[in-house]
Amino acid sequence: MSPLTAQTRVFVILGDPVEHSLSPVIQNAAFQEAGVDGAYVALHCDADRMVGFMLGLGGAGGGGNVTLPHKEKAASVLDKPSEAVRRTGACNTFWGEDGKLCGDNTDVEGFGRALRNFLGGSPAGYRVLMLGAGGAARAALLSLVDAQAEDVLLLNRTVERARAVARRIGGDRVRVAESRSDVDAGDFDLVVNTTRLGLGSDDELPLDLERLSRAGAVIDLVYGPGQTPFVTAAKRLGIPAVDGGEMLVHQGAVSFERWWGEPAPIDAMRRALEAALSGHSRA
Repeated sequence: MSPLTAQTRVFVILGDPVEHSLSPVIQNAAFQEAGVDGAYVALHCDADRMVGFMLGLGGAGGGGNVTLPHKEKAASVLDKPSEAVRRTGACNTFWGEDGKLCGDNTDVEGFGRALRNFLGGSPAGYRVLMLGAGGAARAALLSLVDAQAEDVLLLNRTVERARAVARRIGGDRVRVAESRSDVDAGDFDLVVNTTRLGLGSDDELPLDLERLSRAGAVIDLVYGPGQTPFVTAAKRLGIPAVDGGEMLVHQGAVSFERWWGEPAPIDAMRRALEAALSGHSRA
């Protein structure tokens, strides 16, 4: 890492909790590889202190990321929200520019980039089953809608929450399952897990894939050391599957590009994530 100077730009990840985050590992590797003068740290904070950190760092020429549970609050304090922030109601990346606090939701583009890499092309025309209706679902859904997915069916434990997400983002290409039985024997090109099921060692699978007549591919936004249980279950059935590590790298790369105005060193970020996960860390 380059020596810190009075010109070093400071970046943070703000959340509660945040001690588990791998973003400092990934971003500091990117800063070093790109030769930019920046440092990235994690700060545990509540919502009120988060606002102060965002305003102070942005005004000083720095920036950062925001994670749970502060993404919606972060969106509300921006001077210049991106279209992705306006459409999802969430901000995970911020920076200062010409005295204004700017923000983006890089989960949207990060998901899109990771998905295209996985599929080898666009999901245009795909029939998609999305599990969950939280913040990650909003970002993934917006990405899929903008990429012209033909149809997205949302399956969530709380039906009304799924309806709210569909109303906000989906238009006429997004439907809501009333119960798990609505997906039985369904034919899907892609299944996306946006729930947190799989983070805990005793978690049940987000869905029994054998309930479906077909799942062309599976992307699980959970990640950790080794394969997630959902990825393992998919591959056991011969379904191509990938976890959320690639999305973490790509959303971080989009953040890097917003801060520095140059392409992110993806390979260095991916290597840093793999090294951290091999040490059994988790973000």
